Amino acid sequence: MNATDINLPDVLAEVQAAFARYEDALVHNKVEVLDELFWNSPTTLRYGATENLYGYDEIRAFRASRPSQGLARELLITVVTTYGRDFATANCEFRREGAARTGRQSQTWMRTPEGWRVVSAHVSLLG
Repeated sequence: MNATDINLPDVLAEVQAAFARYEDALVHNKVEVLDELFWNSPTTLRYGATENLYGYDEIRAFRASRPSQGLARELLITVVTTYGRDFATANCEFRREGAARTGRQSQTWMRTPEGWRVVSAHVSLLG
């Protein structure tokens, strides 16, 4: 891979659209879309602010039981970077409505036959 393979405009647009779809699903509690956008694999993981989830089944169960209130947030900074045609990262800083603490979210995206999917995610709050 060389520098010209980073942020190819068409690939970057695809991942930015997938990230925007994820963000919309997250703040509107569209669980079926969130489930769709995580890769259905036992190797997929999500480290949350209060939970560690290993495998698609654990992530899906968490989403199904998560409260649907207090999900609105403001994205402060978002950085999407693509590497070649099949791999990308999306990182953002956010603040929930009424919260003083800033949160961070990182996602690793992979192109699959079904489309772009999150294969690893991490959410944390700054102290």
